[in-house]
Amino acid sequence: MEHPENDSQYLGLAVNSGVAQPPIVNPYLKKRKRKPLPTASELVEGILKGDVTTLSRAVTLVESLAREHYIIAQEVIEKCLPYSGNSRRIGITGVPGAGKSTSIDVFGLHVLREGGKLAVLAIDPSSERTKGSILGDKTRMEKLSMHPDAFIRPSPSAGSLGGVARKTRETIVLCEAAGYNNIFVETVGVGQSETAVHSMVDFFLLIQIAGAGDELQGIKRGIMEMADGIVINKADGDNIGPAQLAQAQFRSALHLFPPTASGWKPEVLTYSGYYELGIPEVWEMIDRYFAFVKKNGYFQEKRKEQARWWMYETIDEQLRKHFYDNPAIRERLAVCEADVLANRRSSFAAAGDVLSQYFKK
Repeated sequence: MEHPENDSQYLGLAVNSGVAQPPIVNPYLKKRKRKPLPTASELVEGILKGDVTTLSRAVTLVESLAREHYIIAQEVIEKCLPYSGNSRRIGITGVPGAGKSTSIDVFGLHVLREGGKLAVLAIDPSSERTKGSILGDKTRMEKLSMHPDAFIRPSPSAGSLGGVARKTRETIVLCEAAGYNNIFVETVGVGQSETAVHSMVDFFLLIQIAGAGDELQGIKRGIMEMADGIVINKADGDNIGPAQLAQAQFRSALHLFPPTASGWKPEVLTYSGYYELGIPEVWEMIDRYFAFVKKNGYFQEKRKEQARWWMYETIDEQLRKHFYDNPAIRERLAVCEADVLANRRSSFAAAGDVLSQYFKK
């Protein structure tokens, strides 16, 4: 592009054309050939050997939305199913800033010292605008991320209920088949629908903090009824008194709730994740719970109920996918949406129109 400043009428001015822009891609960079997809048998063989790379690749296929990946992933899950079910699944939730990641770091190290292997499935919130996730939970578990017997997998919530990734259930099966006998599922935080994480774990741990306002604000009936144990973090220094006060308040609140289906009475403990105080006591509580529910038969009963629940959840998901992937329905939805936005039809009439077209096919 010519610069007008170089015209003869502008004496004393001269603008150089500049340096040509280099190519965006390195011209000497050789294109790497994409590795072919492994077969289901190859993935299962690697998983059963405890190979972390193979396990990670299998989890990626489980989370993928591609049709070919879905087919391979489902075959892998079916073949790994006989080798699963031999772990302790623990869901960990709490308000943002309660110290979930720090607590998991110290809880995990305590578990590994007692022997066994640990898989941490950390659910990272997805942006409603960009649909992206930071997936940075692993950086906040510094000690655990370097341990050879720990597998940490951050996954995007992808808009699923309660901040639980839609494929977390299948990932648990793969981790168990790989020999991980302790599974931690960390949720985004306390929300309206923590039912999803509760329906895939054996023990549901609620982390609270004291000294951040009215502790009674944290006593929400839904989340409290699901909790098998409540622990109050940051009980150190000047915060020990407020933490003990919050402990008493939560214990009093639990007496107002009906008995749990398992017959277990949820306990309330205090601890400090940062200073690693009270960690053995928290884990002893979890040990007591597992001994209690295995003795009265509730453990297996709950596992069966969860399997049934997830069967219906999968049916709902597949029906939804089939509906929105239908080209005719997508076309009709666009027309009905325009009518609703223009106030020509009500939302209910438009929805009925689209559903009528779907069920006629």
